Amino acid sequence: MQSTKPVRSICVYCGSGFGDDPVFAENAAALGRAMAERGINLVYGGGNVGLMGTVAQSVLDSGGHVTGIIPDFLKSREKLLEDVQETIVVPDMHTRKRLMFEKADAFVAMPGGIGTLEELVEQMTWSQLGRHTKPILMLSTKGFWKPLLTLIAHMREQGFIRPGLELNYLVAERVEEVIPMLEASARRVGIVENADMIETKF
Repeated sequence: MQSTKPVRSICVYCGSGFGDDPVFAENAAALGRAMAERGINLVYGGGNVGLMGTVAQSVLDSGGHVTGIIPDFLKSREKLLEDVQETIVVPDMHTRKRLMFEKADAFVAMPGGIGTLEELVEQMTWSQLGRHTKPILMLSTKGFWKPLLTLIAHMREQGFIRPGLELNYLVAERVEEVIPMLEASARRVGIVENADMIETKF
């Protein structure tokens, strides 16, 4: 029997603001509900503001589990969401990102600012370098991530993303697609890795 990699926790990267369209917050709430309904834990940045606060509160309101990880210097600026089951205060951003990576089985980038972009690109880089095979998905609400996808295509066309160093990521336009796409990707990775282990034995 082939083993698979279940998605038990998702790290969600998203803005500490709401953006200019109510659909961003609506999708954050919908994703939180869907995660809780599937028994998938949320790992996120720990604050109660903007989209990050919305997705976390939605998970909690729907009976799900939330782990918030926040650097000490951001506690007053982003304000901790007090109701989460697990809050980890860390000394710096590097520790925050490392723990978020370790506690997550997959990553979702919702609309956000430069911090969201930085976290997303870091995971894509680690994957490109072979440091992990966890699914990475961009929720491109209203085409939010299209400019980044255009830039990635430009990098490929100019020879900076070379064969053998392709980026591994998923793109969903609707929030309903997120969890099924992540789970399908995790299953594929689990099957491939299991096959590689079998081949190694012989």
